[in-house]
Amino acid sequence: MREGEFRKKIIWFTFGFSILVVWAHSFNAELFMGATEAGDELYRIEHFFGEILAQIAVPGFFMISGYLFYRNFSWGKLGGKWKSRIRSILIPYILWNSLYYLGYVIGSRLPGIGGLMGKGVIPFKLEVLADTVIHHTYLHVFWYLYQLIFLIALAPVLYGILKRAWIGWIYLAVLLVLVGVKQDLPVINEDALFYYSAAGFAALRQEKWMERAWSQRRMAVGILILAAAAGCFFAAEKTSEPFYAVQYRFLAVTGLWLTVKEDKLGQIRQWMEYNFFLYALHFAFVRLINKGGAFIFHQFFPATGGEEPALWPAGAIPLALYLMMPAAMVILSAWMGKTMKKISPAIFCLLNGGR
Repeated sequence: MREGEFRKKIIWFTFGFSILVVWAHSFNAELFMGATEAGDELYRIEHFFGEILAQIAVPGFFMISGYLFYRNFSWGKLGGKWKSRIRSILIPYILWNSLYYLGYVIGSRLPGIGGLMGKGVIPFKLEVLADTVIHHTYLHVFWYLYQLIFLIALAPVLYGILKRAWIGWIYLAVLLVLVGVKQDLPVINEDALFYYSAAGFAALRQEKWMERAWSQRRMAVGILILAAAAGCFFAAEKTSEPFYAVQYRFLAVTGLWLTVKEDKLGQIRQWMEYNFFLYALHFAFVRLINKGGAFIFHQFFPATGGEEPALWPAGAIPLALYLMMPAAMVILSAWMGKTMKKISPAIFCLLNGGR
């Protein structure tokens, strides 16, 4: 495929993964319905979007990040790659964690908002800020960037392994064994290391095949891989083994990449390129909307005393809110992004991961 088509496909995939991430963090069954049978039924409906589909999102981000880092890579490009990731990963990581901390500090002191947050009064101290930034205390979704920073720092080691075909295959097999035996690695998640490394290996060893134009043969291969992913999913559901879950996520992303026809993807809109901004922004607003909505909901459908709210029609309210949350977050991020871009393009660029 042409370079423009490749870039467009990357944006479409990252935007799609961002939508799935919003669903993964929008569960509201317990907030609205409580520990009831209706709440369990509502959770099962939301589970399809937020667990079955959305669990491929972050692995997809790791795979895209790994592929792009090692695409056309050589030792001479290491400094430039690190420099660009400082701007697109490390600085946004620090900024967003700091903003979330300040937001929680202020919000915890506001009447009503503090009660919804349920964290008490958060102290405003430099040492707390530093700990918050390092451990992404209030921006839990940034565990992905936390892991990614370490993976990027390991580039000299990973490149030395992945550039050699047979060593690379052995290394990936060892990672899968570690996942299978549930052996944790220091600091880095072994499944994240596998997704990132496998995609980097593909960029170094199979770039032409991965970026070849769509064809019926590629689609057939993609469908077979998706079928294998489905098999791994059902195995994971039945056995609860992380090995099958990791394989499901990896194969699902790979199969989708091969199956999707790049020249059939629609035009990229500017707000679709705000996916990093969306990823970082949505977490606080999703929680605020769900908690605020649940508070209002319980004024009409009390959670204690009397008859508990049934799934229908009461449950239609949180379900509709859950299903519409990605669209609401896209609209919000597009509006805020466009506004910030007018006021300070440089700051918005940093908050959008240098994009």
